[in-house]
Amino acid sequence: MNKKWLTALLAFGLFSTASSQTIFTYGKYAADAKDFLRAYNKNNSQPVANKAKAIRDYLDLYINSRLKIQEAHDRSYDTLPQIKSEVENLRAQIIENYMSDPDAIDRLTREAFQRSLKDIHTGHIFISFTNAAGVVDTMRAKQKLNDVLTKLNNNEDFLKVAAQFSDEPSAKTNKGDLGYITVLTLPYTFENIVYNTAPGKIAKPFTSKIGYHIFKNLGERKAIGKVKIQQILIAFPPGADEATKKRAGLLADSLYARIMAGDDFGKLASQFSNDYISAATGGNIPDISVGQYDTGFENFIWSLPKDGAVSKPFLTSYGYHIVKRVQAKPVVTDPKNKENMDDLKQKITADDRWKTAKNFIYERVKKKPGLQKLPYNDAALWALSDSLLDFKPAGAGRAMNMKSPLFKIGDTTITVTQWIAFAQAYRYKADRSGLKTYPDLMEDFSKSAMYDYYRSHLEDFSDEFRIQMNEFRDGNLFFEIMQQEIWNRTQNDSLALVAMYEKNKNKYNWKPSADAIIFFCSDATVSKTLHDQLKKDPSGWKKAVESFSEKVVTDSSRYEWEQVPGLGKMVPKPGLLTPETPNPSDNTASFAYILKVYTESSPRSFTEAKGLVMNDYQAWLEEQWIQDLHKKYPVVIDQKVLAQISK
Repeated sequence: MNKKWLTALLAFGLFSTASSQTIFTYGKYAADAKDFLRAYNKNNSQPVANKAKAIRDYLDLYINSRLKIQEAHDRSYDTLPQIKSEVENLRAQIIENYMSDPDAIDRLTREAFQRSLKDIHTGHIFISFTNAAGVVDTMRAKQKLNDVLTKLNNNEDFLKVAAQFSDEPSAKTNKGDLGYITVLTLPYTFENIVYNTAPGKIAKPFTSKIGYHIFKNLGERKAIGKVKIQQILIAFPPGADEATKKRAGLLADSLYARIMAGDDFGKLASQFSNDYISAATGGNIPDISVGQYDTGFENFIWSLPKDGAVSKPFLTSYGYHIVKRVQAKPVVTDPKNKENMDDLKQKITADDRWKTAKNFIYERVKKKPGLQKLPYNDAALWALSDSLLDFKPAGAGRAMNMKSPLFKIGDTTITVTQWIAFAQAYRYKADRSGLKTYPDLMEDFSKSAMYDYYRSHLEDFSDEFRIQMNEFRDGNLFFEIMQQEIWNRTQNDSLALVAMYEKNKNKYNWKPSADAIIFFCSDATVSKTLHDQLKKDPSGWKKAVESFSEKVVTDSSRYEWEQVPGLGKMVPKPGLLTPETPNPSDNTASFAYILKVYTESSPRSFTEAKGLVMNDYQAWLEEQWIQDLHKKYPVVIDQKVLAQISK
């Protein structure tokens, strides 16, 4: 049995809550009608002529599954190491998908779409906390910031000030001019600053971990969209002298002349370009939005007048570039364009903005179960913290100790031990300019504790997560108990299998059948090629199959006529190659080569019938076991609830 298939098939939700409807009881346990309907709808997606009958039939299967799973719980299979490990592994794999605001993706997508309609010409001044000697000097940085702000407040030209003061390495040449940017081309924090600054205005300085940032909105325009290009880069090797650079320029000029004379751009890119990633694809570069590359490089790209236009070789710090405009793509302005919105969603979930959507967690935890501050004295805690973190005299801190409780979240008590561990790791400001105040640090600590609580109790906050975890756990329990009760016994009880075969020999007969080789091909093209080869020489099938490696799998056995692919209503004969039979669901195909034909019915030996015998024995074991489970967990169906949901 395939465990993953079972897990996907079973859809068993959490048991009922106080306000839910019970569709049936089994012993002292109850099954929620909502959970049953969810399972039914998940496994019966196609319309049915008689819904009431379909629901009743599925209810029988659902009841039997619940009895088996409950028996697994009662046997404590949920405490088995392999079950616990698999459940924890799944939890770790999927939990991050539920740790962000479920509404955030739509909100952030709408925001990104609106921003995508506008390009902003952006100026940037960066003041580093690290001085020229490589030493952190926040006092120097603060003084430099004040000097810059004084000049900007006196209406001095932003770009001139950037060229003079900015620590950004490229500022000496670009004067802090980042060119135009659009959504998703800057870190989200910087993007927010730029898009929330009016044209011509300068934003308040922003403090990052490495320094101060000042942005100016130098102007706005309607977004110009994206452009697809091909590129040839003749790069300068490290430390290249003027003679080397001149040779690179001559090569670039030569390649440009060849392109103008009709040579294929892609072939030349593959042969000569030092941008090895794009060279491997004929110089093709993924669609470019504004703000992704150096301003000078982008200016050359957007200056190309039409699709197919090729730039003359131009120089950047990397070397000489020749660029061909393949296709300009205007920005999508329709918010109902699904392809564009899906593309934005995909980029958002991979972007740093997705990590900011945590505030909803604190609100949910505060609302339920709540954060309750316990009766301790702030001054005493701060004094104890000074003693433990900075080795100062404890003073009032002696009134507390490491086990003293600080606050509760639900049934979880947070103590001084956890506070001190957090304070040691996070007591410094992000810009490393000094220590956080204890009240600020306590706010960070309480948020961290709420986040950890939410994560460890996610089943209480997310129905979708709880249902998925329960389905997986129940699927594993179902598999485990079926393995113990049915499948292992079927595999191992050879005497019982022989006895069943002897008792029901007349049942295990061959219908008209044939010895055949069946060819399973990975796709229709492979199937046709192999089929054409075998038409010429069927007896050479082994050698023919070898040339297809893993694209063809063969199976040789005795098959009843209806099991032979492509046979249909034909009467088989030795040497027949059946027509190809495609499988539309996965584009595979199969056909058969008939070796020997049996036109009469005949008895199967035990070996030939073993698979059928095992199925019958398994069904008999399961029937007996289900009867026992119904005795152990008597089932009572609420017919009113059943009638109600059947409508």
